[in-house]
Amino acid sequence: MPHHVVVVEREDEFEAPSAGCSLVSARDFIRRPPEGGARSLRVINLCRDYRYLGLGYYCSLLAEARGLRVIPSAEVMLELNWKRLYRTFLAELNEQLAKDVARTRPDPQEVTLRVYFGVGNDPRFEELARRTFDAFRCPVLEVEIQAVPIWTIRTIRPTALRGMNSEQRRVFSEALERYTRSKWRPRRAPTPHRYSLAVLYDPKEEFPPSDARALKRIESAGESLGIDVELITRRDLGRLSEFDALFIRETTNLDHYTYRFAKKAVAEGMPVIDDPVSILRCSNKVFLAEMFRLTGVPTPRTMILDRSRLDEASQQLGFPMVVKIPDGSFSRGVFKIENGEDLNRVARRIFEESDIILAQEFIFTEFDWRIGILNHRPLFACQYRMSRNHWQILKHEEDGRVLEGHHQALPVADVPRVVLEAALAATRGIGDGLYGVDIKQTPQGIFVMEVNDNPNIYSGLEDEITKGDLYRTLLLEFVRRLEVRANPPGAPREARGVHRIG
Repeated sequence: MPHHVVVVEREDEFEAPSAGCSLVSARDFIRRPPEGGARSLRVINLCRDYRYLGLGYYCSLLAEARGLRVIPSAEVMLELNWKRLYRTFLAELNEQLAKDVARTRPDPQEVTLRVYFGVGNDPRFEELARRTFDAFRCPVLEVEIQAVPIWTIRTIRPTALRGMNSEQRRVFSEALERYTRSKWRPRRAPTPHRYSLAVLYDPKEEFPPSDARALKRIESAGESLGIDVELITRRDLGRLSEFDALFIRETTNLDHYTYRFAKKAVAEGMPVIDDPVSILRCSNKVFLAEMFRLTGVPTPRTMILDRSRLDEASQQLGFPMVVKIPDGSFSRGVFKIENGEDLNRVARRIFEESDIILAQEFIFTEFDWRIGILNHRPLFACQYRMSRNHWQILKHEEDGRVLEGHHQALPVADVPRVVLEAALAATRGIGDGLYGVDIKQTPQGIFVMEVNDNPNIYSGLEDEITKGDLYRTLLLEFVRRLEVRANPPGAPREARGVHRIG
């Protein structure tokens, strides 16, 4: 039976319920991976809060980076923190609430339903409790239900141990004991229905992932393959279910409608590039650093820092070093640190937003490799040179201007094998989506800097070598995913759908 690691902020605030569980503090969990293989460990995160970039969030994020199964996942935390993300699930849960009300006919008054690992504290809403936990795998959930004017769920939020009385703790402990003896099931995934491709873009975005000519080439590739490609904007979220698949060609972010589009696409059973898990994992450099460390991907010397480890970083990395905001992008939130005074000043500013920051040894090269990876295969290769008189590809001026270095596309066959192998290894633990891997090639070896979801694909740059074949390859990947979903392996032939493209 798997061993369970229960993560708490303080080890004296909870007692592990059985020999199959061990307690560890959140800070110890972040600093040191628990002993034991990923297959034998399950992590239950009981931190006091699950706010974005907080201690509890990083515990789950790092557990996932280490290949461990954890509840709640970082993805679930985001859903529960931002109501606009979990609205996707509310229609189904309110439907179940209506069934429970029709069956038990409760008095019309407000109800606070507590859900402990899928078991509710109110037998009238037993099935609702189970389905809520199935949608949001979180140890304890509070579901606020209003009865007037109609029975409906007002909010769903996680609850900490700290707010429980003795009776609630007893019930929680019993539920935890049962849960650790049960088999962990994956979250339910819906199935798709039709064929057509929505391409999400922002016509006013200053630095979009694809320019207008590249978007035209996507449409042309669709025509040649018999795929109906339609450009959509943020206003089309309500229409998303009309399409068969979603391709996001807009800069993604977790607290942004692009992530909500990706979440809704998954809920509708649609193939989506990039998917919400890829967006979540690529958007946080702490996750990437931990995953690289555990999988042996070559990177610069890297440290995950909290407020107590700044002096340690100075001693181990020396100066200059690079300090990064965990969820920065496009060279924003990346600082070159020349001395201890710089480090304290920048760290103090970052710690106002995040409990954890990233520090890396400084490595300068004339250019970075950018290797495009699609479903574990190289798609394109470019060299991005540093901006003039600067140590980064992009230089953000104080007046708002952005200066950019020179770019050059190369045939994938001309890329050194060690560079391609590093790019493939870096994306293996993230998913099967579309990624851009930034790599430095030095006399000392190859160093992976980061992996970006939703990488740039511009006409005349990333597609300079393969031209229209690049876009056909992208769309054929959507076709492959649609065919796999329509004809799952192992299904009886007569049960399979028959779909023809082109």
